[in-house]
Amino acid sequence: MSIASRKCRHGGSILIRRLVYVALFLEVGLLLIVLPWSTFWERNYFVYVWPVLRPALMNHFVRGAVTGLGFVNLFAGFAELAPLFAVRRSPEVPVSDSEAGS
Repeated sequence: MSIASRKCRHGGSILIRRLVYVALFLEVGLLLIVLPWSTFWERNYFVYVWPVLRPALMNHFVRGAVTGLGFVNLFAGFAELAPLFAVRRSPEVPVSDSEAGS
C-alpha cells in the first residue's frame, strides 16, 4: 500500500467525520429551534414528573433561550461546513486535519 493511498484514505475519514459533525449540529440546532414552540414541549416527561418546573419551562424567555441555543448550533454546523466548500487560495492554508499535521 502506497503512502499516497493511506493519506487519501485518512483524508476521506476526516471528511466523513466532519460531515457527521455537521449533520449532528444541524439536526440538534433545528430540534432546539422547533421543539420549544411545539406541543411536545408542553407535554414532556419533566413537566409531568416535576410540576414545579412547568412555569419555568412554559416561560417564553426560557423557550427563546433554547431557540437561541438552536441558532448557535446551526451556526456551528455551517461554520464547520464552510471550509469544506471554500476555495483554497494559498497552499499554506490546511483544509483538513491531515494537512495541518504534515
